[in-house]
Amino acid sequence: MRERQASRNARRAREFEAFVAGAAGRLLHAATLLTAEPPDDNPRARRLLTAALARTYASWDRLRGEDPYDCARKELAVRFAHGMWIPYRHRARGGVLGHLTAQERLVLVLRLFEGIGEEQAAALLGLSTERVRALHLRAMALVLHPPRGPAPAELQGMSPA
Repeated sequence: MRERQASRNARRAREFEAFVAGAAGRLLHAATLLTAEPPDDNPRARRLLTAALARTYASWDRLRGEDPYDCARKELAVRFAHGMWIPYRHRARGGVLGHLTAQERLVLVLRLFEGIGEEQAAALLGLSTERVRALHLRAMALVLHPPRGPAPAELQGMSPA
């Protein structure tokens, strides 16, 4: 009995290690996009990925034919969504996605980077399809036309001649 359990656990560990070897890079990239951290300095993205992979491993035996990548991606999105309301911890550091709210980044990453349809993203996030569409359109507009900062100080006091 113990040998069978040990064999099953070893097989499970090998399967999961193979999955992580193939999917961790893309999942880390998605997490980095979500947190809007630079790729070379992304501790929040790494913590987010670690938590998502731990949850995926915990449910590994229950996947039964489901795509483990979908499960890990869902965990990543849900963990990010649940924590995005904490203002300090999820404040973007800058970059193109830094102008977006956490919810806009989440929708944009799911729709563009992961290629998930509106309906699937809405179901995953518990939002209406219309809300996902609106968030996606706003995010795209902000990425394509980022807001401009205030005018430089020396120009603010000048009047046209």
